[in-house]
Amino acid sequence: MKTLLNILWLVLSGFWLALGYVLAGIICCVLVITIPFGLASFRVASYALWPFGRTTVVRNDAGAGSAIGNVIWFVFAGWWLALGHIVTGIALCVTIIGIPFGIANFKMIPVSLVPLGREIVPTDQPFATR
Repeated sequence: MKTLLNILWLVLSGFWLALGYVLAGIICCVLVITIPFGLASFRVASYALWPFGRTTVVRNDAGAGSAIGNVIWFVFAGWWLALGHIVTGIALCVTIIGIPFGIANFKMIPVSLVPLGREIVPTDQPFATR
């Protein structure tokens, strides 16, 4: 079932969502000081391509740099991305068929809000952090 949902997600919205995150990651990597944000954007893009069967966990080894970076990310991009996922998730939940896709959008809110210090893991291994 996860594979079917992932394929439908990829065709209907995941590709374009991931493309947006990849574009943001490229822009962040061109500006050298924002490379950590670019790498985080690439992680979110991979999650946006194939969200079913995966989840995010907080990394135990994330330090003060991740916290400061998350504050900067939140101020400049995080709350806009989270708001977009909320609106899209609510719109998708209007129909019965769209409910799983709305839930997938809601699952992306924490990682789009504060991506640094998070890791994407399979749902059968939610505690597999470094």
